[in-house]
Amino acid sequence: MRTFHLSWLAFFLCFFGWFGIAPLMAVVREELNLTKDQIGNIIISSVAITVIARLAIGWLCDKIGPRISYTGLLILGAFPVMFIGFSNSYESFLLFRLAIGVIGASFVITQYHTTVMFAPNVVGTANATTAGWGNLGGGVTQMVMPLIFATFVGAGYAQGMAWRYAMVVPGIAMIICGIAYYFYTKDTPTGNVSDLSEAAAAAKKKDTVSFWKAAADRRVWALFVLYGACFGIELTINNIAAIYYHDYFSLDLATAGLIAGLFGLMNIFARTLGGFFGDKAGIRWGLSGRVWFLGAVILVEGLALLLFSRMTVLPLSIIAMVVFSLFVQMSEGATFSVVPFINKKGMGAVAGIVGAGGNAGAVAAGFLFKVENLSYPDALFIIGLVVAGTSALTLLVRFSPEMEREAQEEMDSLLAEKKADERIAEPAFQVEEARR
Repeated sequence: MRTFHLSWLAFFLCFFGWFGIAPLMAVVREELNLTKDQIGNIIISSVAITVIARLAIGWLCDKIGPRISYTGLLILGAFPVMFIGFSNSYESFLLFRLAIGVIGASFVITQYHTTVMFAPNVVGTANATTAGWGNLGGGVTQMVMPLIFATFVGAGYAQGMAWRYAMVVPGIAMIICGIAYYFYTKDTPTGNVSDLSEAAAAAKKKDTVSFWKAAADRRVWALFVLYGACFGIELTINNIAAIYYHDYFSLDLATAGLIAGLFGLMNIFARTLGGFFGDKAGIRWGLSGRVWFLGAVILVEGLALLLFSRMTVLPLSIIAMVVFSLFVQMSEGATFSVVPFINKKGMGAVAGIVGAGGNAGAVAAGFLFKVENLSYPDALFIIGLVVAGTSALTLLVRFSPEMEREAQEEMDSLLAEKKADERIAEPAFQVEEARR
């Protein structure tokens, strides 16, 4: 549980640093004289490099373990977050934004670590909760960064300097968390990868498949696209929400950030719901039940985005955004209630590829926001149609009867063990009640 809490906190701070500049883009736009096309390139750069980083980090977790991987990512990733304040042109800002995108690979480590730590009957809920509470950083940063910015302005700094100093705050928090992660987590419930005996290390290596063998599974690529249709869209909204409400509803920076933050705040429970109901569907209907649930929530997500894109009245727009956010994040949780069962011997590779799909989806969506004659609402409408259509890809995610049987036997064993533990605990509880 210590690893559970530190992993979601680490992901939260990575998200905070990753999107810390997003709610301040209206100020940056004025100072650096950015065009719509340039802002579009910045949006794409913030998520593009993460595609490659997520593929690499999954392989790295298999090799050296999640503990060292997360420690290194947090500490090294903090530097571009803080150094973006040195930007004085579009080109330099773009390069720093690109470098910051690497910390988005933190998601893969979070999912890898909780998958290793938790049993199959609750792994979907555990994965969804750590990812959801981590994604919460995307909402909190929309609310908090304008306040940090305002604090520096209130202290007498010009706006052009205040946003630069504000970005130092998440960078320092990431470094502190990286140190804590090194000292207070373990790679597995039985210890760290570095502590394994030679025999255990050889057995682990034998029980792991190559990255390319895991990548040859078409189900992995179907989930790659499906995750792009949910997490990729969340990343896109995190990037544009504040400036969307600032431009289209004529709101000031703080108010726009507050409303945009509601989208990310849904992560406090919405993604967990997706993993929880995915687990419940798996217990009742097997692995195929998890997949059908995923298809259903992805479809509703697309329809909700279509509705949100057509809203022109502020209160209705906020309500539609919250509903849309609920199903986006439930879809993410549902996706990673399926991922742990695709290939247990290639967990890092599968998590890395599927996780990269989220950023690939964000990159694809980002190109729509570069088009000069295409408004943001129209771009969102097009994305909604695409998302709804991708739900059909769940038809490609199938499990053999043997895999279904193995998963069911493991699930039955775990549930029987849980019931036995409850029966043992009940008399002790009754004795304690009688004593009182």
